[in-house]
Amino acid sequence: MDLALAVQRDLRPGTVLDGEAVIWREGAIDFSAVQARAASTPARARELTRALPASFAAFDLLAHPALGDVRGQLYVERRRLLLEVLEDVGPPIQPVPTTDAREIAMVWYQALQRQDIEGIVAKRTMSPYRGGKRIWQKIRHSETVDVEVIGYTGTAGRPHHLIVTLPGGRVARSQRLTALLADQVATALRETSTGATARTEDGERYEQTAGGLVVEVAAGTTRHQVVTVVRVHD
Repeated sequence: MDLALAVQRDLRPGTVLDGEAVIWREGAIDFSAVQARAASTPARARELTRALPASFAAFDLLAHPALGDVRGQLYVERRRLLLEVLEDVGPPIQPVPTTDAREIAMVWYQALQRQDIEGIVAKRTMSPYRGGKRIWQKIRHSETVDVEVIGYTGTAGRPHHLIVTLPGGRVARSQRLTALLADQVATALRETSTGATARTEDGERYEQTAGGLVVEVAAGTTRHQVVTVVRVHD
């Protein structure tokens, strides 16, 4: 709600940003607070807007108010245009900082961990924006890893567990999803569920998915048969 008002007030029509909503609490990013706001009722959302105001971290520019679609332009040019678009725009909409100096990037990588920022992203300055294709690399702290979902237990509307392919190719079942994660997964499963079934190595039946859904799991749990899902990627 607060971000929507800021967008209407501060951004010129035709501007499309790529970024992420974040909430700061006691000097650190609180991802659970973002989830709580996203899952709240309209009345509760108004209360949380006052208690937990959100910010928008702008990663990239997809459309310029005067130039239109700029996804085909090189990142270095899109970055220049992003700073131009946001030059007179202040909080809660801000561009993320960037550097081409490895030494500075590593200082950020170490220092920002205390603020619960999960890592840094490396982009090629001469690459266009390719939706659906990850041509950048996230250098994150070791707490989580990305894994692909290949199935689920329960129903598409109310999934209980996810079946995922771990680094190295091992297939594992996640711990039972929280209600909030189950809701987020259910939205994605509407597009990826195939209706086909399979069984895990221990014989548990699950519904297969067509692929494309990626989740973050706690890295420390991937050594075990059951892994912990912490986040669903958009």
